[in-house]
Amino acid sequence: MPAKDIYHDHVRDALIADGWTITDDPYYLRIGKKRLPIDLGAEKLIAAQKDKELIAVEIKSFRGDSKVSDFHAALGQYLNYKINLQEVEEARLLYLAIPSFIYEELEDLLIFNRAVQHFDIKLIIFQPTDRRIKQWKK
Repeated sequence: MPAKDIYHDHVRDALIADGWTITDDPYYLRIGKKRLPIDLGAEKLIAAQKDKELIAVEIKSFRGDSKVSDFHAALGQYLNYKINLQEVEEARLLYLAIPSFIYEELEDLLIFNRAVQHFDIKLIIFQPTDRRIKQWKK
């Protein structure tokens, strides 16, 4: 079992509070013979369409010495998961969950904004103290 991020339970609680059902903890992405764990899999019933919205969530705490280096590592992991998830389960969208105080540091960096836009990175910005989702960036 892979080690959980320090904010794993915070994001899990925030998704549940937002109306999501956690379906996988972790969500295993099969790539050939290898299974890679993405932190969470979740679904939400869309009443108007009688359909389900499916997501996978990779949670990052950015606890290293450099937030930019941490973002580079998270970006690489996110892109690897995104490419492979599209081949295995195209309907499931991948999100990167980051604490709101980290997002506030990164949002002023051009390199962060360009990467988010260029690679179409979907973000869940969560408030760790109250375990709530502050913002979805789709």
